[in-house]
Amino acid sequence: MPELLLELFSEEIPARMQARAAEDLARLLGEALKGAGLAAEGLRTLHGPRRLALVAELPAGTAAVEEERRGPRADATGPALEGFLRSTGLTRDQLEAREGKGGTYLYAVIRRPGRPTAEVLAEIIPGLLRRFPWPKSMRWGGTSNFVWVRPLKRILCLFDGAVVPFGLAPGDRPGEDDGHGLASGDRTEGHRILSPGDFAVRNFSEYATQLAARHVVIDPVERAKLVRDGIAALAAAEGMTVVPDEGLVAEVAGLVEWPVPLLGRIDDAFMDLPPELMRTTMRVNQRYFALRRPDGGAAPFFAVVSNIAARDGGGAVVGGNERVLRARLADARFFWDLDRRQRLEDFLPKLDSVVFHAKLGTQGQRVSRLERLAGWLARRVGADPLLAGRAARLAKADLASGLVGEFPELQGVIGRYYALKDGEDARVAEAIAAHYRPMGPGDAVPAEPVAIAVALADKLDQLAGFFAADERPTGSGDPYALRRAALGVIRILRENGLRLDLSDALAEAFFGYPQAVGSTAEPEFGMAVAQEAMKAGFQPDPKSAHPPMVAAFAAGLLDFLADRLRVQLRAEGERHDVLAATLGANGASGGGADLVRVLTRAAALRAFLEGEDGANLLAAYRRAANILRIEDKKDGPHRPETDPARFTAAEEAELSAALDGALPEARAALAAENDMAAMAALARLRAPVDAFFEKVVVNDADAQRRRTRLGLLARLRAAIDQVADFSKIEG
Repeated sequence: MPELLLELFSEEIPARMQARAAEDLARLLGEALKGAGLAAEGLRTLHGPRRLALVAELPAGTAAVEEERRGPRADATGPALEGFLRSTGLTRDQLEAREGKGGTYLYAVIRRPGRPTAEVLAEIIPGLLRRFPWPKSMRWGGTSNFVWVRPLKRILCLFDGAVVPFGLAPGDRPGEDDGHGLASGDRTEGHRILSPGDFAVRNFSEYATQLAARHVVIDPVERAKLVRDGIAALAAAEGMTVVPDEGLVAEVAGLVEWPVPLLGRIDDAFMDLPPELMRTTMRVNQRYFALRRPDGGAAPFFAVVSNIAARDGGGAVVGGNERVLRARLADARFFWDLDRRQRLEDFLPKLDSVVFHAKLGTQGQRVSRLERLAGWLARRVGADPLLAGRAARLAKADLASGLVGEFPELQGVIGRYYALKDGEDARVAEAIAAHYRPMGPGDAVPAEPVAIAVALADKLDQLAGFFAADERPTGSGDPYALRRAALGVIRILRENGLRLDLSDALAEAFFGYPQAVGSTAEPEFGMAVAQEAMKAGFQPDPKSAHPPMVAAFAAGLLDFLADRLRVQLRAEGERHDVLAATLGANGASGGGADLVRVLTRAAALRAFLEGEDGANLLAAYRRAANILRIEDKKDGPHRPETDPARFTAAEEAELSAALDGALPEARAALAAENDMAAMAALARLRAPVDAFFEKVVVNDADAQRRRTRLGLLARLRAAIDQVADFSKIEG
């Protein structure tokens, strides 16, 4: 099929926007082509600092289309007829009257002849470019109404070797532009410095070959490989390795068209700075790669990727970057030395004037809450309460330091260094550094008990506070990273195998706020979440240590955590429906306050359902539930039946006896956390259930027999629901 080649050549596109822009270009063009009756094959996008490109194969033209539409009745007049004529583009004489059910109706037969693909492309591409969804864009030249991320210089558009003529003037008149040269053509440009000037191409093969000859690596994957492999080879030559940073590799690959890795040296006067500080300075300010020695220590080298192949082998480029880095590290040392003139604890008073959130007080107030909550959690995760409280007190202190003010990415990390300098316990220092973790899916969770207590306190306080203030995530919006905090809690508990009652923990976090204990006149604090939980059917336990509305608030937050857990399991390829069934159990141990316990039960349930007994019992449960759903609408609800005197068939009595034995045994096993024994008890129901459905007619002609048998099915359903809500199992 003929080939389409489209390139949008501009001034430098921010690296962070390039990949998404390439995806948007493919999506928008695909949607526009589909609407025109065309389907692209082999579509491929490429992106770099100065260009977005797309290549695909398309048919030479669109197929002829005949469409038939039914309109109003044949005797229709006025708006109904006029609207139909407008939508079809036909006149009244061109419509056909046909007899049908309910009368005679008007029909329009619309015939569209096929069109050359080049003509279709010339129509759709200008509109596509005008509505392109850049996160930020600009207008230039004074009179142009066209906007782009940076000034657009050229549009290369070829189909089957010929230019597709269009411009970006108002009205999209072919071949015209808007006064800034924005009309399609067959020319592009090579490297700005190494191969300046424009040149013509006829197809993608020639385009790629010519650009490579003019010092442009157009494939972003290839550029990233050249960056990664190039700096790794330079590091290996010095006996060093590169600190892995795929995010920086991708960013640098978006900054250069012709990657030339070079190695520079770090002045020995700065090698006593923390390696995290040096790496952050190099990465954030200069996009340099850090190296390390074989023993893991910081190496006195850095890697930089140039966009030119200099005649002197890069000596001048390296020298200039070394001078810049000395200045950057000198700035970092200034803050490092200045901060260490005082103790970490001395920064705390400054937090009293730093607002955490308008509804939740200052960072100083938050420190007090974390200190209290970390001490409470410490007793439940095996940590020293005094050390956990001390770590929580100091965890946020470095936010007021000059160095973290300059490099926010180092919060916690710098606090650890300052705590060690002050002679704090090593566990306190490590907890200060680790309490923000996990920061993302690939980040490790804290493993030391003191760090676990402080990390959980930090996240639970955040969740309780923002939910109580009704600042919950909505749709894709999550400005306070509450989903990440919830996943952090889940991962810490799961990966450390911690048994923690989250209902108690969330209530304790809630009570840390003065609004929650009546110290302020804010009675609505937390009420939105609590009321929603009540409406959803939450019933407070009379034996609970918490007031009903606080228990309801904790239940609402638990639902959020359970939802995040289901998302996480789905991402891991696990059976999230089994988790939902476990959480939906009606038994006393069916709640989700202890996530580790819930996951253990879910694993046992999954294994049971994957066996023959479990699969058959699930089928029987669904059969019983379907019968009850239908019959309950007639004369229900039908209550569980237990009276042996009402049974007229042996299979009824056998099923009732099996339920009498299985349910107490299953509940006792669950209470003892013997999940496999609970599933084994359920498995013994299979034979009597199979016999019941095989031998017994549920909807018997005798009304009493029918009601008794429906009551027995209701009892079966209720018994299984005590262990797991099988209605939530998919498939």
